[in-house]
Amino acid sequence: MIILTIFFFITAILYASIGFGGGSTYLALMLIWEIPYYIFPVIALFCNIIVVSGNSINFVRSGDINLKLLLPYLIGSIPFAFIGASISIEKEFFEFLLFFVLIIAGLFLFFESKSFKNKNIKINSIPRLISIILGSLIGFVSGLIGIGGGIFLSPILFLLKAGHPKHITSTASLFILINSIFGVAGQFTKEIVFNEFLNYLPLFLAVLIGGQIGNYLNIKILSNKTLVLMTSILIIFVSIRMGIRIFF
Repeated sequence: MIILTIFFFITAILYASIGFGGGSTYLALMLIWEIPYYIFPVIALFCNIIVVSGNSINFVRSGDINLKLLLPYLIGSIPFAFIGASISIEKEFFEFLLFFVLIIAGLFLFFESKSFKNKNIKINSIPRLISIILGSLIGFVSGLIGIGGGIFLSPILFLLKAGHPKHITSTASLFILINSIFGVAGQFTKEIVFNEFLNYLPLFLAVLIGGQIGNYLNIKILSNKTLVLMTSILIIFVSIRMGIRIFF
């Protein structure tokens, strides 16, 4: 548990530094450490909520939240995050799904780091229906495997040039927070042993502290490009480690 707690701490620092929660990597780490399968989606979502809450508060205070950009994606994602989270899937299928999610997310983030070079971005207007459909798809997949979905939403928004970097980062952060809350609600429709949460208190404390450090790094020290690149490398490393575990 000590080594796992340290990895959760490092993950929270890196993800919080770019406005994310780290749910996908928490899940992969718990699979590698063989945490009971029925409990770890809820643990990952709770860790998401702990980490991105601080980021979301800071984004609201700074005025970087663009509700016009965020709302259509939330309208689509909220019901489908709940539905996806309420569905039980076999552990083997979950492992394959998470492996591919991590690979795709890591590559998305790696290429997304180049987006921060562009200071002058022409903002495109995305049809609301398209935004709602994208939000629905992201919400369902996120609820199904127990993540917040920002790791998909952010690269898509950069690809579509739907907003300025600060607005996209803040939108992804608040998207993760709200999706994770409804994901937890969906997870609670399953048979879960609530008492076991106390056994993982060190993980929650680790991400709380790590999230605050990551938030400080984002504001004071490292550039967004560097932070995104570091996080993408972490995700790719964890996905390779998972792939070795699954296929060999």
